[in-house]
Amino acid sequence: MAGYHNNSTFEAGEHDSVCQNSKNRKQTQSTCIPKWQQVTLSWHNITVTTSKRTICRTRKVACSKTILKNVSGNVRPGRLVAIMGASGAGKTSLINVLTFRNIRSLAVSGDIKINDRVVNRDQMNDVSAYLQQEDVFLGTMTVREHLLFKASLQMNMDSRTRERKVDQVMMELGLSKCADSIIDRPYSNQRISGGERKRLSFASELLMNPPLMFCDEPTSGLDSFMASSVIQCLKMLVHKGHTVLCTIHQPSSEVFALFDEIYLLAEGNCVFTGYTMYALDFFKSQGYPCPINYNPADHFILTLAMIPGQEQACRKKIKRLCWEFENKQMKEKYENGSCTSSSLLNQQELLPRYQAPCLKQFRYLIWRSWITNLRNPNLFIIKLIQAVLFAVILGLFYLKTDNNYTQDDVMNINGCIFFAIVSLSLDSIFPILNVFPSEVPIFVREYGSKLYRVDIYYLSKIIVEIPIHVINPAIFMSILYWMSGLVYDNVEFWTAIGIAVLVANAAAGFGYVISAGAPSITAALALAPLLLMPLMMNGGFFLNNRTVPVYFLWLKYSSWFMYSNELMILNQWANVDQIGCNGNSTCLSNGNLVIESLGYRKDNVPLDWICLASLTIAFRLLSFIILFIKAKITT
Repeated sequence: MAGYHNNSTFEAGEHDSVCQNSKNRKQTQSTCIPKWQQVTLSWHNITVTTSKRTICRTRKVACSKTILKNVSGNVRPGRLVAIMGASGAGKTSLINVLTFRNIRSLAVSGDIKINDRVVNRDQMNDVSAYLQQEDVFLGTMTVREHLLFKASLQMNMDSRTRERKVDQVMMELGLSKCADSIIDRPYSNQRISGGERKRLSFASELLMNPPLMFCDEPTSGLDSFMASSVIQCLKMLVHKGHTVLCTIHQPSSEVFALFDEIYLLAEGNCVFTGYTMYALDFFKSQGYPCPINYNPADHFILTLAMIPGQEQACRKKIKRLCWEFENKQMKEKYENGSCTSSSLLNQQELLPRYQAPCLKQFRYLIWRSWITNLRNPNLFIIKLIQAVLFAVILGLFYLKTDNNYTQDDVMNINGCIFFAIVSLSLDSIFPILNVFPSEVPIFVREYGSKLYRVDIYYLSKIIVEIPIHVINPAIFMSILYWMSGLVYDNVEFWTAIGIAVLVANAAAGFGYVISAGAPSITAALALAPLLLMPLMMNGGFFLNNRTVPVYFLWLKYSSWFMYSNELMILNQWANVDQIGCNGNSTCLSNGNLVIESLGYRKDNVPLDWICLASLTIAFRLLSFIILFIKAKITT
């Protein structure tokens, strides 16, 4: 970092010797960066603005806000550098710009360089790792399984070598004791600690041993001891030749002392950059000495904070500090600290976008999804029990032990059929609503890290859940069919099973659409009933098929309730020749009359099957498109 310098500080060449001296120590060599791979990050004249539209009476006025104002800096190998500043100073915005993430709505100008060469997003991703503030994992995986999954998709090596690499990284970061612990077991208090989660985040990125690391608030949510241990991990990486830049809000004195250099931001301006020991001298020279036994980090933040009611004076003070830092020539040219070698960048440009081939991505995503489902009792055992209980309860309401039908039986069986379709649909939709909202943060982060493609991720989720959407409806219909007195015939029985499976899968596809599009599980649960009600109304039970209003015909033809209800009614009544009549009431004396009274036609059977299958596919394609767009927008 340009600014004040201390020649006695641990230099990059010494880090290289550390790696050389550790060749015989497996627990340390796995994360060493040799000198020829080390990188210097620099940024030049970075300005970031955002615009928001406000309404002023009858016209819209565009108001732009400058977040970062022409800031520059660099980070060299063997340096642990902290970006500090009060809330709203621009810390997260700067690290987002440097990593090319979450900047779609911003106007960014300036250059970002690695080893004195301007880089783009892909090149930056190839040589760096980004540890975000939130630690997100699939809770059903163990620590070892999570790391093996990432290693399998990022490393082109045999399984034994990958396992050794994972073991080395876990040992290095103190994760060996919890290697086989589940990260966050569903419906249980069994989970790893906050410090272990943070170290697991480090381990996930260190598998590829990136020479450059960005960390956004790595101590957030941790107590002082765990915060210190996390920064000690970063310090260890720095001593092995990594280039590390992190944001930190207000570290303790002990944590602050671990940083080599600081980069102070205030109101989007760079107020100071240089070694931590000289920051105190600079502020003292400007009339802001740090009190004895006072945390320097707190002193800097308080000095640069915007005090309510004194904003103008605070801005004037910040402007003066920036001017003093600039004009007393306490900064150097940032280009002087950059490396001349660009061999690493040239090598990284040749890497493919995805580290693993498609089949390998698919294999390990299937493996992870399968483990997740097996360890989530709500997906298998509970849903199976639920299907059996629903079928038995519904069967008891419509219990009939023969095929001698009366007029009352017609109404009962038609009601039973439609209620079965509704039950199958709800049982398929609502468990799926949580699938994507709960995994989208993980998916977006892993997709942004080039672990896999969107289509392969989506396909793995769909395939793993197919058994649930086949076994459960088959069991449900098998129980209900014989209890409710539907036609005793093998052909009709297996046809009903097939219809039930298609209903469950069409409904599941609809659930995927809502799940992929909703921003949260709360929104998905609120949206699902609103969208389901019109589709159910067009199912042919509440409203006669021939009397659907013209303006709702599009809903009728996109409702799987209509196609499945027609198929089930035709399957039940098409071959029933006699139905008993009650006195002088209107009598539907055979199955054909029942079919006609509902507005259904026998020659619709092939079309109903095709439409039901088409909806199953169309809903899944639509949910994939939504997920794909969301991935592109958020990464």
